[in-house]
Amino acid sequence: MLQFLNMLPIPGQSMITTIVLIKCDPKIIPQCAKRIASIEGVSEVYSVSGAWDLVAMVRVSEYERIAQVVTEEFPRVQGLESTQTLTAFRAYSKQDLEQAWDMGVE
Repeated sequence: MLQFLNMLPIPGQSMITTIVLIKCDPKIIPQCAKRIASIEGVSEVYSVSGAWDLVAMVRVSEYERIAQVVTEEFPRVQGLESTQTLTAFRAYSKQDLEQAWDMGVE
C-alpha cells in the first residue's frame, strides 16, 4: 500500500500509463509478480489467464522513466521470459462516456 501511495500523481502533473504484458517461468509466477510489483513506477500487477502470465500497470510522469522501468529494471527479474509494452495515449472510463452521452457527444 505504501508503494501505491508513492505513485499517486502530484496535483497538476499528468501521468503516463503503460500496460506491460509479461510471460514468465510458470513455476515462479508469484515470485515474479511480487518482484515486479516492487519496482518503482509499477502501480499494480495482475495474474491473468490466456497467452500472458502477468499484466503490470506502469504509471510514471516521464516517457524516459518508462524506458528505464521496462528495458532496465524488468529484465533483472528472475524468471521473466518476455514482455509486450502498450503505452496508453488516451484513457476512457465509464464515467467519461456517460458524461459525453449526457452532453450529446457521440
